Amino acid sequence: MNILFTVCGRAGSKGIKGKNFREFLGVPLLYYTVAAIELYKEKHSENCIDIALNTDSVDMIRLIERLDLGISCIDRKEELAGDYVAKIDVIRDTWQTMCTENHMEYDVVIDCDITSPLRTVHDIENLIKKYTEGKYDIVYSVTNARRNPYFNMVTIDEEGFSHVVIKSDFVARQQAPVIYDMNASLYAYTPAFLGSNKRAKDAQNGVIFMKDTAVLDLDNEGDFELMQIIAEYLVSRDDNMRKIFLRAKEILNT
Repeated sequence: MNILFTVCGRAGSKGIKGKNFREFLGVPLLYYTVAAIELYKEKHSENCIDIALNTDSVDMIRLIERLDLGISCIDRKEELAGDYVAKIDVIRDTWQTMCTENHMEYDVVIDCDITSPLRTVHDIENLIKKYTEGKYDIVYSVTNARRNPYFNMVTIDEEGFSHVVIKSDFVARQQAPVIYDMNASLYAYTPAFLGSNKRAKDAQNGVIFMKDTAVLDLDNEGDFELMQIIAEYLVSRDDNMRKIFLRAKEILNT
């Protein structure tokens, strides 16, 4: 397969200042994503793999350019750098740029979110295995949800009264449909879908499951501190996650 891995990160962040290039357990957060891709690449030499970073951050470009890993750096277009730009538009632009520059037709485009540092090679393999079933436009990672909109998630109306998000007669969570969280760690796109300019809501979607404690969203300083505690625990007990951490440290010390 011809695989394009995209890594997309902006310079700005509302919740955590400069989070995409901050250190996480002493290693730049960005290097965890690079480590996972590089380990997958080494394990699957049968594939032709390109990696592209799309960013408007000088600091992130410096972190990548100091490495000798053949990662392409694509300057984020101004119109794609705003707070309300859909990430799929950035991924689509990265894919189009790489196709043109490398004269390559990719079989799949895989986006790895920088703020999910503890994905494993096994997770990427699961994603690609699901993708190669050939019936999905997009395959993405999910975890078991801790809350359920049919039972214990509420919205508040204009008068200040709360209401269950989806009205039902359920009296126990076990009665409600099973719900999953999109953890935003991994996405696999067909080039045909990216070329169609459709939105994700119009796609035929498939999912893979990931360990939920490994993909806490890094939206504020509290998340960042808690995630490091979780990461330290997991790295000490999970061989697959330890491999990612050790490779990320190796990249840092290159």
